[in-house]
Amino acid sequence: MHIVLVNRWPRFSDGIRWDNELTRYEEFIDHDKHRVSYVVDALGAEGVLVDPARIAHYVQVEDVNDYDALRSAVQEVTEKAGPVDQLIALSEFTLEIAARVRVALGIPGPTPEQVAVYRDKVRMKEVLAEAGVRVPRFAPCADLESCVAFAGSTGYPVILKPVDGAASIGVHRVDDEAALRELVPTLDLTRYEIEEFVTGVIHHVDGFADARCQVPFQVASVYVNDCLAFGSGSPLGSVVLRESELRTRIEDFTRECIAVLGMYDTPFHLELFVTGSGELVFLEVGGRVGGSEVPHLVNKLFGVNLYEAWLRALSGESVDLPPKSGDPSGGWLVLPKPDGLPLRVRRASPMKERFETIWRELVPRPGQVLEPGGSYDALHSGRFILLHEDQQRVTDDIHRIIGTFEFEVEQP
Repeated sequence: MHIVLVNRWPRFSDGIRWDNELTRYEEFIDHDKHRVSYVVDALGAEGVLVDPARIAHYVQVEDVNDYDALRSAVQEVTEKAGPVDQLIALSEFTLEIAARVRVALGIPGPTPEQVAVYRDKVRMKEVLAEAGVRVPRFAPCADLESCVAFAGSTGYPVILKPVDGAASIGVHRVDDEAALRELVPTLDLTRYEIEEFVTGVIHHVDGFADARCQVPFQVASVYVNDCLAFGSGSPLGSVVLRESELRTRIEDFTRECIAVLGMYDTPFHLELFVTGSGELVFLEVGGRVGGSEVPHLVNKLFGVNLYEAWLRALSGESVDLPPKSGDPSGGWLVLPKPDGLPLRVRRASPMKERFETIWRELVPRPGQVLEPGGSYDALHSGRFILLHEDQQRVTDDIHRIIGTFEFEVEQP
């Protein structure tokens, strides 16, 4: 099999950062059994730690998320190293582009239509709603007046979001008609949907869908704050749920969603609301490994590397995920960068010695400069992964860290 891996992530070897340490291509893809080629950009080149002699062909482009650049690179790989049997991209932002390249070059694998059920937020809700799964009321943003009419029927606030976005980038909460009329003309409506605002606590489920669209492994968690608030400068975290009636309901709901969507041989990150009445309402799903500290916490608690399962499944191996042992909890917290970047750090207080629940922390050193850009895995004011058997203890410590963390910056 000739496998092409598309990588846009660095891997750190400084012993401090842990981002993408679980994406060990050289370990999870047999480079002797298969011919393996790579297409990377500048940052992605830092994440391919493979002996060049074991690589069939290697292409670096400016941006792997540029369709024309990726198609040309994969065409070059085909010409130099032979027909491609599998084109693998792990980044959510590359999934749809890779699917288009597969179709253009006749490569087997998920098509844009198949990828749409976990990339297009309108399509995924259409499929689930047709099957009777509770989703927020929604509509594509056709034009200003249709958006105003939708909001008039559902009531304010409403949410506008890119149909193919991630990490709450470009998501807007709109509280009244005047604000909606001001916002809509500034957006590319071909990429936006409008949906009902659902009041509830947001949970997320991270797991793996096997070849039969079943879910042999999943971990349910509850957010501390939410991703939209994180974009406005609030801390974001989550806590793994221990066994309970609610967790069982969430797990059953997740299995139903994955089966209806027909997701297979892929990790997933599903988000849902739990309303005040206890109703479960689908929010969205991604056909990829959850972001921020999710994969690291899942691997630590349950010994499951979702990247490993994904890569082994795509390279044709049988994947048998171990049953979860015990009933541990744990959590993570990201304290975002301040506004006004770039800024130099004057003081940031390490918390690990003060909280025995902290397993890992990433706190910038005095003198480091925080730059704009990046998502949850960037260098922020502080990042923490917590472990403890007691779910409430983890939750309490997350709030204590938020309340006691000390951080000062200055102009560089």
